[in-house]
Amino acid sequence: MTSPRRIIVVGGGITGLATAYSLLKNAVNPIDVVVLESSSRVGGVIRTSPFAGLDAVDEGADAFLSRVPWASALAREVGLETSLTSPRAVGAHVWHNGLQPIPSDLMLGVPANIKALATSNLFTLRGKMRAALEPMLPRTTDTQDCIGYVIRKRFGREVQELLVDPLVGSIYAADTDNFSLESVPQIAALMTQRSMLLAARTTRSKTAPTGPIFESPTGGMESLVTAVAKRIQELGARILPDSTVTDIEKSNDNSYAVHCAKTSHIADAIVLASPARHTAPLLAQLDSFATQQLSQWSHASVVMLTLAVPRSQWKHSLTSAGYLVPKPDQRWVTAVSFGSNKWAHWKTPDDAMIVRASVGRDGVDTQSLTDDTIINLTLADLKHHLDIDVVPKETRITRWPESFPQYRPYHFSRLGDIEASLALAAPHVHLAGASYRGIGIPACVQQAHATARAILQS
Repeated sequence: MTSPRRIIVVGGGITGLATAYSLLKNAVNPIDVVVLESSSRVGGVIRTSPFAGLDAVDEGADAFLSRVPWASALAREVGLETSLTSPRAVGAHVWHNGLQPIPSDLMLGVPANIKALATSNLFTLRGKMRAALEPMLPRTTDTQDCIGYVIRKRFGREVQELLVDPLVGSIYAADTDNFSLESVPQIAALMTQRSMLLAARTTRSKTAPTGPIFESPTGGMESLVTAVAKRIQELGARILPDSTVTDIEKSNDNSYAVHCAKTSHIADAIVLASPARHTAPLLAQLDSFATQQLSQWSHASVVMLTLAVPRSQWKHSLTSAGYLVPKPDQRWVTAVSFGSNKWAHWKTPDDAMIVRASVGRDGVDTQSLTDDTIINLTLADLKHHLDIDVVPKETRITRWPESFPQYRPYHFSRLGDIEASLALAAPHVHLAGASYRGIGIPACVQQAHATARAILQS
């Protein structure tokens, strides 16, 4: 037998579904694939629902990076090519003593051109002079695998706190002073040269923009999940919702028994595409080391508040895609998206402005706040930032508890130890998903392909 016959995928998020798709698409011999999802729906943290007269407004991620191929290719393979659209090129801001345009010539906040910083009102003269010293500094060899440590050492405090941390932090709900450098390869790659600024300039000159940076289906991100789920069922997979896995046992013949509350499934291989902390107890009978390590994984919780704001309350000058709030300026809101400016197809019947505000990040407790408190705190922050009194026509609160894995320094070293231990204790049991080798949708799809390939070749 050249590949396992029975494969269980635990977790019906984009990683689990894409793993099932890749397995079925590339299998040479017949395989039986079952996706077990603990909730009543697939998609995980990808969710889209009607709002303010629109059929589809995302409650979580509203796009995926298209300049890496994984998510974009998957969307096209499952029939979404004609529905893909991209955000308008309307720019964005950082809120620091008012709205300040994000400087040009950046790589995730790392400057590639000191002139762009020199002409920005985001920084003090001292901050600009400190950043300008970067090309003259000796190479940094000890990175401590920490983004914040490296950026402070190379460019100074202001670039770290007002550019890199807001940009990276808004993507990962992270505190970059406690976040792995290796987990953001675009920044980590710049450390191969003596000067990060010169490396960023070289990289940008060699990779001139071609095509859109981001894409999304006009039916929302959940339409990607729906299309992949439909496709794998056409290929023969079974998706079983409301199937919470309680534990996994290894049999004498090296197969596995995956136990749910009411049923059990026999598997030759298992893909655990669930968050690390949820995965940990499932491995208790297989690998105590993996269980202990994964139980310590950190996850940040966030709340997404979506507002429909009457145009009469909206300033005509607010034409960008939104803004980020650096930690020194944060009260509750960390980022605000002006959705109707960003997406041309988000046009409500009464022309309201769709605004999405993110509340919470690593180290900030938002889940204990009531809905009314979250709304009031967000409206107060909007008043503080934009000087407008917002009385929304409609609101929607989406809570995402422990939804953002936090890649602490030396994350991949610890993960390598876990995977090595698991390979010995439980062959053909694989970890995949946002907790492990990349948080964004493209990274999750890439992990899905790699995991499927490893199973089919084993």
